[in-house]
Amino acid sequence: MKKTSNAIRFETRVPLREVMKTNPVMIDIEATAAKVAKTMCEEEVGSVIILRHNKPIGIVTEEDLACKVVAKDLKPSTVHVNDIMSTPLITVSAEKTVGDAARMMVKHKVRRLPIIDEHKTVIGIVTVRDLLTVSNELNELLTDLVEINREELVEQGMCNRCSQMSDDLKRVDNVMLCPRCREEDNIT
Repeated sequence: MKKTSNAIRFETRVPLREVMKTNPVMIDIEATAAKVAKTMCEEEVGSVIILRHNKPIGIVTEEDLACKVVAKDLKPSTVHVNDIMSTPLITVSAEKTVGDAARMMVKHKVRRLPIIDEHKTVIGIVTVRDLLTVSNELNELLTDLVEINREELVEQGMCNRCSQMSDDLKRVDNVMLCPRCREEDNIT
């Protein structure tokens, strides 16, 4: 159990600078929903940060386009981004960790967080998928480490090969073997 809590702590301490996507797509507030949608398609992204006088003020996501334009049967070329963007823009400092970002996402019910530097300039973006990718990669590594260490464990019980009781079973290739069966296989 303790190993699990340490693993979780390790995962959440990964700096956002390590996982963020740099150069997020940004567009001026004068744009239309059609322009945003076209830009999202061209750039292959799920959101665009909205700027006013080169300052980030909001974000338009695929969900905003679907729910605030398409679902209302509005013509995208006539809808301005200031009518559909999500505001205020929730941001996180690049100095924060994956855990900090995840807590902010839950608190504010958002799936994307623009990352800002000390000058409040947007330098990246992180999504729930980015955080899950980090978590999955670390969990795979930890699983491999546990498996490696599991072979070293000594246990009591019945040998899976000869069915004899032993106080010195060791896991070898997911099979518990007694000293005699390990010796037959030249495993120490």
